[in-house]
Amino acid sequence: MPRLFSAALLISALLLLPACNRHGRRVLEVAYVSAPQATLRDQVAAVYNRVGIVKNGERVEVLDRDRRFARVRTASGTEGWVEQRYLVDQKTYDALEELTRENANDPVQAPGILRNDTNLHVAPGRDTEHLYQLVSGSKVSILKRATAEKAGVFQPAKPASSNKAGKEPGPVLEDWWLVRDPQGRVGWVLARMVDEDVPLDVAQYAEGQRFVAFFQLDTVQDGDKKVPQYLCVMTDPHDGLPFDYDQVRVFTWNVRKHRYETAYREHGLNGFLPVTVTQENFDKEGTLPVFILHVKDDAGNVVERKYKLNTPIVRRVLAPGEQREEPKAKRRRR
Repeated sequence: MPRLFSAALLISALLLLPACNRHGRRVLEVAYVSAPQATLRDQVAAVYNRVGIVKNGERVEVLDRDRRFARVRTASGTEGWVEQRYLVDQKTYDALEELTRENANDPVQAPGILRNDTNLHVAPGRDTEHLYQLVSGSKVSILKRATAEKAGVFQPAKPASSNKAGKEPGPVLEDWWLVRDPQGRVGWVLARMVDEDVPLDVAQYAEGQRFVAFFQLDTVQDGDKKVPQYLCVMTDPHDGLPFDYDQVRVFTWNVRKHRYETAYREHGLNGFLPVTVTQENFDKEGTLPVFILHVKDDAGNVVERKYKLNTPIVRRVLAPGEQREEPKAKRRRR
């Protein structure tokens, strides 16, 4: 009987071990370091010794809390106090993991380079949770766009006219990009923190518009080099627009003049990402580059529009039963 009692006590102790560390401290929760680097202290006091450091994204176990600080244990077993503002919970970590899984196969809309150190958020908005911090100069892949209110900032009220009342001030909206970082992690960053890496030969034709996305359609041979031809989707340089882009341009290469020309331009679109670029066989024309836009029609439905490039001509490809609309495009030479 005493042996059975001793065995029961041993089993109970083993079951309790996962919740406690070797010093008998119970693990309150798991957390992750959201700062680039944070110091571990031996005590919560003005004077302390540094017992270690933790880095961005590192997983720690929270053992105790004291006002602004938390006592944590690292994977290597080092224990110390760290400021709680440098930690995020398991929920935030899981949200970014889920965002990464959901968008793992999303097509890249444009490459970008970060202007400054930037946080990777779980949702658009400056006040949303974030975990990873990307350093200035990091290259990212842009996947989607969204808007969010800029907290505490409102549009100025417009003065009342004699015929209608003045418009009430509204919140200022900011654009956000969903991006994939070099480690494959996905999250939201403030759009103004990202410079799209548009080739200079094409960027010079922006004409005051903002590049939303761009794609290489194909290449043409010019002497001993191959030159890419591009599709660009663009819009006015304003945040908070109700669409992602409102115009497209196709830049083809003139092998005689050795320069880019605008082979196709279409305005007045109510377009949304993603844009898809592929190839398709068109019998006598052969295999041609194809791009597919998602635009909102007059009824408010988002529909697909397919186009083909047979250099230097761009034409709509109508689906069976689809009616050709009144053209808004002009073919131009520059």
